[in-house]
Amino acid sequence: MAEPVRVTVHNDPGCPWGYSATPALRVLEWRYGSQLDWRLVLIGLTEQAAEYVERGYTPLSMSTGYVEFRRFGMPFSTTPRERVVATGRACRAVVASRTLEPGSEWRTFRALQLAWFTSTLLLDEDDAIHEVLRQADGIDADAVVSLLDDPRVEEAYRADRAEARTAAGSPTELQGKAAESNGVVRYTAPSVIVEADGMRLEAGGFQPVQAYDVVTVNAASTLERADPPDDPAPLLERFEDGLTTQEVATLLTRGNDEPDPQAAELALLELAADGRARRSLLGDSALWTAV
Repeated sequence: MAEPVRVTVHNDPGCPWGYSATPALRVLEWRYGSQLDWRLVLIGLTEQAAEYVERGYTPLSMSTGYVEFRRFGMPFSTTPRERVVATGRACRAVVASRTLEPGSEWRTFRALQLAWFTSTLLLDEDDAIHEVLRQADGIDADAVVSLLDDPRVEEAYRADRAEARTAAGSPTELQGKAAESNGVVRYTAPSVIVEADGMRLEAGGFQPVQAYDVVTVNAASTLERADPPDDPAPLLERFEDGLTTQEVATLLTRGNDEPDPQAAELALLELAADGRARRSLLGDSALWTAV
C-alpha cells in the first residue's frame, strides 16, 4: 500500500475564512479517507485582544462581518461579544490537546471553532475554553486547560506560529493568498499544502473545493476516490462528531455542481423523522449527528 499523502493545514480557530472553508476540507476527508495523513499548524492570529482593538475591530464590527460570511453557508451567531477576543489561548488549547494525545487536536480545534462563531464565549479565557471542551467527546478538558502554560505547549505553539510565517516566496504569496504580520509573510487560513513523492503543492488560503482537490490529486494521482453518497446517512456515520447543513450539502455535491443546502436539509429532516439523525441548533443553522 502506498504511503499516505501528507496534508498540512494552516488554520486558526478564530478565522472566519478557515471556518467557512471547512466543508471543502470535509470533502477531501470523505473522498480519500486514510490515504491522507493530516497535520494541523496553528497560525496564532493574535496574542492579545488589544491587537484587534488597535486595528479598529469592535464586537459590533466582528458581528457584522459574520453576517457577510453567512453567504458561505456555515453557521454563525451575530450577537456581539462583550469584547473582542484574541486567538492565541485557543490555539494553545489545540496544541495542548495534541501534546496529551496526538490526533485529538482536530476534535479540540473543531469544538473551539464551532464555539467561536456560534457563541459569545470569551475564548481567550481559560474558563470559557474549559466550558467548550468539557462538552466534546474524548477530550479531557481539565488536562488540556492545565497544560495551557506548560513550557512544552508553549514551545510547540511557537514552532507552529513560526512555520505558519514561512510563506514568503511561496505559490500562496504569488497568488495573493498570503498576509503580512509584523513584517513577516504568513500563510492565511486555511492554506493547504500537499506533499507526496517529493512533490509539494499549495492551495493557499480560502479556496473552492476544486482547488484543494486539484493539488491533492496532482500530488498523488494513484489515490482511490470515493463518490458522494446518495443520501446523508453514510456521512453522519463517518463524521461522528456531527456535520453542519452546509457540510452535508457540499459532501453530497457531484462534479462542479453548486452545493444545495435546501435539498441537503430536506434529506436530513427525513433521517430525523425516521429517528436516524439528531438536529441541534447551531448559530443560524444546525449540527446533525447520527442516532
